[in-house]
Amino acid sequence: MASVTGDMLGPDEFRRVADGALALQGADGVEVLLIHEWGGLTRFANSEIHQSIAREDTELRVRVVKQGRIGVAASNETTPEGAAATARSAFEMAQVVAADPMWPGLAPPSEAPDVDRFFGGTARASAEIRASAVAEVIGRCASGFSAAGAYSTTAVELGVANSEGQFCWAPSTQASLSTVVTGADGGSGFAETFAGTIDAIDAESVGRTANDKAVASASPKTLDAGTYTVVLEPAATATLVGFLAWVGFAGRAYLEGRSCFDGKLGQQIAAPSISIWDDGADPRTLGAGFDFEGTPKQRVSLINDGVFRDVVFDRRTGKEAGRPSTGHGLPSPNPDGPFPLHLFMDTGDSTVDEMVRSTERGLLVTRFHYTNIVNPMESSITGMTRDGTFLIENGEVAGPVRNLRFTQSILGALASVTMVGRDAHLASEFFFSASRVPALKIGEFHFSGVSDH
Repeated sequence: MASVTGDMLGPDEFRRVADGALALQGADGVEVLLIHEWGGLTRFANSEIHQSIAREDTELRVRVVKQGRIGVAASNETTPEGAAATARSAFEMAQVVAADPMWPGLAPPSEAPDVDRFFGGTARASAEIRASAVAEVIGRCASGFSAAGAYSTTAVELGVANSEGQFCWAPSTQASLSTVVTGADGGSGFAETFAGTIDAIDAESVGRTANDKAVASASPKTLDAGTYTVVLEPAATATLVGFLAWVGFAGRAYLEGRSCFDGKLGQQIAAPSISIWDDGADPRTLGAGFDFEGTPKQRVSLINDGVFRDVVFDRRTGKEAGRPSTGHGLPSPNPDGPFPLHLFMDTGDSTVDEMVRSTERGLLVTRFHYTNIVNPMESSITGMTRDGTFLIENGEVAGPVRNLRFTQSILGALASVTMVGRDAHLASEFFFSASRVPALKIGEFHFSGVSDH
């Protein structure tokens, strides 16, 4: 079993362990999925570190097929004997469940994109390294303001082997630093950064950005609810894109008529400046170059020049659609179907300052919070602005306003985009995915209420 120091099994040891499960007799097919994750997390509040932990988890998930019947079992015992026992448990389940008439078979042998996303310094990052970065954040706080947040460093070893002969293995790392700076009179500011390596984490910049927003947002005024032009910073854009993936781009929801893109193939559904795609092989994103079924990840154009083009598929939904998998399968058993984990939105040629200067009256939004789906078929969501919401008047930031609740169709917002930022940033709305997106200026955005804070 892997040690608590985060030592990788490596491809040779993973193959040796997987062979214990693949030797199972009597099954029509066997698949072994390895997810080995380790790293550290440092949390801070009131400008003091209050928690620093190291964590490690290793899971073998074995899927066994017998006459279209599927059984899945999991174990933390990463030895050939442990894998064999897990395979036997999955085989027992496969003999008592109903057959899946749409079973597509296991992934055939195919080469995944060769992506280099493992940084040893990040995998070995110590509590002292994270504490030093946190000190940089805290050190940027103005008098009377304090910082809270978290710095996480993670390494993942992912492997898939099956009885069809497919074998994939890849390690990767990522780091994230986020903070909210708060002070008297209701001021709060947010900043966050994601990267594959700690070398790309600029703690001083994160602290300075959050502090400057907190100072500028003190003593906010109340603004009536209504429809406003908005300038969304990338963290807010990521919320729209992340939820659009959830309600629209998944192949299962699309095939079942539950997607907001149902009946819209080839139609103009967003401004011509909007193009969104998913590409797990792009060097600017995170993770492995294959999915949890061992299928190589493909670049999928989802919206091109505002026109809806496609959704993503795993092996099962691909068979149902008469399409190959695009490499977007999640770990089995998976009732939700495929999901795009590496979204990109095309950049434009504008800066946030230029968006503000072009706005007669509107709002500058740092990020959204407590966002939830209202109506998936209409792509409508609701949530709050948070940690830096400002009124724009006559092309200038006029001052802070109290947070507002919004209820808005995502597609309606994207159809109303008038300017797109020239710089894209990696952000994450959900813990298991990341989007590289720019700032947006949206002509009409609907706010339904005012927050008490």
